[in-house]
Amino acid sequence: MTATSKTAASRSVTSKAPATDKAPARLLAVVLTAQFMAMLDIFIVNVAAPTIRTELGASGAGLQLVVAGYTISYAVLLVAGARLGGVFGHGRAHLAGLAVFTAASLACGLAADSGQLIAFRVIQGVGAAVMIPQVLSLIQQHFTGAARVRAIGAYSAVLATGAAAGQVVGGVLVSVDLFGASWRPVFLVNVPIGLVLLVLGARVLPGEPRTGQARREARARGFDPVGLVVLAVGVTLLTVPLVLGQELGWPAWTWICLLACAVVLAGFVAYETRLAARGGAPLIAPRVLRLPGIAVASVRILLVMATNAGFLFTLTLHLQGGLGHSALRAGLMCAPTAAAFGATGLTWRRWPARLQRALVPGGFVVMAAGEVVIGLVLRGGDGGGLVLYAGFVLMGAGMALAFSPNLAGALANVRPEDAADASGVLVTVTQLGQVIGVATIGTLYLNRLGAPGPQGSGHALWVCELVLVAAACAGAAAGLVRRRRRAAAPAG
Repeated sequence: MTATSKTAASRSVTSKAPATDKAPARLLAVVLTAQFMAMLDIFIVNVAAPTIRTELGASGAGLQLVVAGYTISYAVLLVAGARLGGVFGHGRAHLAGLAVFTAASLACGLAADSGQLIAFRVIQGVGAAVMIPQVLSLIQQHFTGAARVRAIGAYSAVLATGAAAGQVVGGVLVSVDLFGASWRPVFLVNVPIGLVLLVLGARVLPGEPRTGQARREARARGFDPVGLVVLAVGVTLLTVPLVLGQELGWPAWTWICLLACAVVLAGFVAYETRLAARGGAPLIAPRVLRLPGIAVASVRILLVMATNAGFLFTLTLHLQGGLGHSALRAGLMCAPTAAAFGATGLTWRRWPARLQRALVPGGFVVMAAGEVVIGLVLRGGDGGGLVLYAGFVLMGAGMALAFSPNLAGALANVRPEDAADASGVLVTVTQLGQVIGVATIGTLYLNRLGAPGPQGSGHALWVCELVLVAAACAGAAAGLVRRRRRAAAPAG
């Protein structure tokens, strides 16, 4: 085949490639806005939960499912969503997931009872699971060099600001009570945003693979239905008891599920390894998990996101339940953390080269320092003053340094054809980290909550901060043993 014919063939794979290449900033803006909207939806419902319970007469378990139904279906299907992007095209899959998410948001806002709301929240999670894994894949495939690092920094900032903004926006929408709609605007706000993104996304997102060799190769990999089912069962066995355990008092079935989860996930790894050895198409290519730095990066991402989610959840409980702040005020107090995360995540690449290797472990150390400051200031039941906000800034800056360079380094070794698998793994780890953080640190806070009032709540928060300090220290130490072994290995 001549060079001209090869060029023509490559253009036939995606008819929108030229437009996309001319507008990478617009592509990034569209997918990151969708990412922000999905992140917002994880946290925005927490603020509206009491009002939803009152108006719909939801039980405690029902309310938990309203909050958690989205998270569970989202976490369970993330890897499958990533594979859909590899088969049908990341741009197409992103738009399909966005359409489902937007329609489900409308249905949530119009739900007549808690049963309907739970069902539509699950569908919302399905849409997010198809939509969100495509973001990293699109960044991986359409950005290179410094532009990719900047795009990943923006992606990291969106993850952090979405968590804090969800609480702020939820507090505003419930407090304002738009048109007497009470809690419903927390879902309906997604509809106009989603519709605009669908229109813009159809113009700037790529439609590959459409024809030719790329599509045949992608479809040849298939979906690995056995692996998909086994992984979904394993993640469900992990997320459901973690999400519902505290509300239900940790009955025996929750512990049985957690034990079964370990067995199922071990079986998944064994099955995928054997399938790859036979020349099959595993759901997650084993070579992706063996890429340099992926395993350590996954552990660190899990620790950062668990710390972030556990910190925000328990802090909100203390500010609202212990200190009596409004939902809006509690959300706004988290703003310095999000601002510091965003600013640091977007600027770390400009720091001196001699500091780059120390950024990730150093970030975990800064996180630990921020957690100590916050815990010490709030443990007596006081408001905290300016020192508290200094702790929030340290926390945000430390998380950005622990997350953004770590993610960029992990993706640097991923080939474009493995982008979907790597994105599915890293996004799933991110989501599971949030679930684990809320479940474990939230349970610890509630179990340590002794005497009612600011002092009892402050003591419980202090205990949680000490555990988060330990997690940050584990993140700083992760990878150091392997690095020392590599340095000590004989040359040649």
